[in-house]
Amino acid sequence: MKKIGFIGVGIMGKSMVRNLMKAGYEVAIYTRTRSKVEDIISEGAVWCKSAGECAKGRQAVISIVGYPKDVEDIYFGEGGIIANADPGTFLIDMTTTSPRLAVRIYEEAKKAGLHALDAPVTGGDKGAKDGTLTILAGGDREDFDVCLNILQAMGKNIDYEGRAGNGQHTKMCNQIAVAGALAGACEAMVYARNVGLDVDTMLKSISTGAAGSVQMNNVASKALQDDYRPGFFIKHFIKDMNLADEEARAADTELKVLEDVLSMYKELEREGMGELGTQALIKYYNW
Repeated sequence: MKKIGFIGVGIMGKSMVRNLMKAGYEVAIYTRTRSKVEDIISEGAVWCKSAGECAKGRQAVISIVGYPKDVEDIYFGEGGIIANADPGTFLIDMTTTSPRLAVRIYEEAKKAGLHALDAPVTGGDKGAKDGTLTILAGGDREDFDVCLNILQAMGKNIDYEGRAGNGQHTKMCNQIAVAGALAGACEAMVYARNVGLDVDTMLKSISTGAAGSVQMNNVASKALQDDYRPGFFIKHFIKDMNLADEEARAADTELKVLEDVLSMYKELEREGMGELGTQALIKYYNW
């Protein structure tokens, strides 16, 4: 497969498109605002005026958009991906979205003679730039195997999680764990400051031990420098945590830490911080 459609060329999507082109794929793109992707177009990506147009004549179509409603908009209806993709096309949704929506896409795609995978990612903007994203795929194993080379152009740790929706369920697990790690890193920083420690020295000291994590190494250090530029937006993390909380409740599971962290982020969003990076959680603690 050499011809790929890519829908949703945002912070991460732009780097993912670049890595696909570096790997030799011909990439057509669609995003709502052309002016934001003129650089990618100048580098060789083919501009399309709609999601449906981007799906036509492609052997695979990749999507990574903002919210479940955005996913529904581009996949369903007369102008959507499913209605316009050629029979046999592979559809790979890399948005973090509802597992139930992933199953719906899989079922509707199958009726149309298409192959669908849910393949959300983790690794942030740096992983997207470096081509080292972790990719969590659900769907039919044979479809995953066919698409593996495409996924390897964008990621390094690529795992097949099982049936349709399982990629999204695994991403929910990731976001649940990240929520706790973020809050833990912020509380360690606040404690260190309030007892008179040098916070930077503290972070360097504990990040190589049992407390070490991506959140401790990257996110906390950004917060320490008052750098709140988004590698991942607060508003999108709220979306992810809401999805995880809904799925947990549907499975009769209480996630107390997740719910607490979700409430903290919602308060920050109400204060106008939804466009900041997730490291801005430190502001909840009056940092």
